Amino acid sequence: MTIEAVDYTTKIPNNVNLAEDRQVLRALESWHPGYIDWWMDMGPEGFQQSLVYLRTAVSVDPKGWAKFDYVKMPDYRWGILLAPQEEGRKIPFGRHYGEPAWQDVPGEYRAMLRRLVVIQGDTEPASVEQQRHLGKTAPSLYDLRNVFQVNVEEGRHLWAMVYILQKYFGRDGREEAAELLQRRSGDADKPRMLGAFNEATPDWLSFHMFTFFTDRDGKMQLESLAQSGFDPLSRTCRFMLTEEAHHMFVGETGVGRTIQRTCEAMKAAGIDDPAAIDKVRALGVIDLPTIQKKLNLHYTLSLDLFGSEMSTNAANTFTAGLKGRFQETKIEDDHQLEHATYPVLKLVDGAIKRVDEPALTAINMRLRDDYTADCQRGLDRWNKIIDKTGVGFKLALPHVGFHRQIGEFKDAHVSPDGKLIDAVAWDRQKSAWLPSKDDGDFIASLMKPVTEPGQFANWIAPPRVGIDNKPGDFEYVKIAA
Repeated sequence: MTIEAVDYTTKIPNNVNLAEDRQVLRALESWHPGYIDWWMDMGPEGFQQSLVYLRTAVSVDPKGWAKFDYVKMPDYRWGILLAPQEEGRKIPFGRHYGEPAWQDVPGEYRAMLRRLVVIQGDTEPASVEQQRHLGKTAPSLYDLRNVFQVNVEEGRHLWAMVYILQKYFGRDGREEAAELLQRRSGDADKPRMLGAFNEATPDWLSFHMFTFFTDRDGKMQLESLAQSGFDPLSRTCRFMLTEEAHHMFVGETGVGRTIQRTCEAMKAAGIDDPAAIDKVRALGVIDLPTIQKKLNLHYTLSLDLFGSEMSTNAANTFTAGLKGRFQETKIEDDHQLEHATYPVLKLVDGAIKRVDEPALTAINMRLRDDYTADCQRGLDRWNKIIDKTGVGFKLALPHVGFHRQIGEFKDAHVSPDGKLIDAVAWDRQKSAWLPSKDDGDFIASLMKPVTEPGQFANWIAPPRVGIDNKPGDFEYVKIAA
């Protein structure tokens, strides 16, 4: 990837030549005050004047694309950054397969493409809103800095989508950009567009599960959009993926450190039975069965983000060349799917069966399967942490039919191991499978802020390596700035 320098001479850092695109620059500059108002109103509460050791993109080269420095979050240089243009890039799928990639929006796909951009854009500020109170209960300055890094990058991803709207969709795009600042996560009147982004993030285990599971959905969606025949969107998403990787790192290591601390505390106390929940909780750590329940919740909420298993909308965006499959160019088929099939789990005559369906309308199912495989690799790493401590417990992904609100299983009761059960059995057992109010209250009781450099809350282990290779007692956030 060739380095393309970022222009810092305008209010909005960019590598899209905004200095010569005065109309779009003015539109973005007029949107900027509303964004800052939103950030101050809905961004991290209580830390807007703190100095945070953040990384800021300075190029799109993966070997040297960021610098680290202290900055107050409202002063962060959000910008418009696209991956370099590929010379001679062709559309890699759909009815336009093999044609030159579009540099402008094809008229017949305008509405479809705008909706894809708006939905992706809406998720970015939503997660900032969901996480705005977490700073008050951070288990360390290291973790505090990580949530703020995730927040400012989600804000930058919002800018990325707003640039696409402002640049390519005229008045409609400007109106949509304004609306992105009006909706609020969990608001009864103007909620965010997707269900998982209206859920509360009440504690740090929820945050780490969210960044592992829900940001991984974001990775899959961005990978699909990075295949787009509309080249500016492809380039935008390719760069966003370099930042999304850090968010999933925060989630995976956060959950992993929680597991490690629990297992270490159990071994030190001579507790061998993971089901001895009260004894484990008395040590001030989160028991493994409760971690499994939180996993069950966040995984299933994230599965719903993929939509219905069979979808004509997904088929239409694929055929149009707007949104492909995960790593489309590595798939060995005709990339048009006119005659292909794909196995889909369905309810058939009171049983869960795998049925071959047209691959074109099963696009969501395939993407979800890729997502599940990616999640499983993370669980395998968590289970290695448990294995190394000698504790007899294994985390597992629940069946994809479990606890679903969208798609084939939304009206079914399915146990985590994939058995169909009736409503009575579900009500009797769901507290063993999903977090209860008591579970939430216990986790909340552990959420006490730790703000001394190098110190960590009792329920989570320190990281193996600091951010930017900083020492363990590095002051990642200067709270009294």
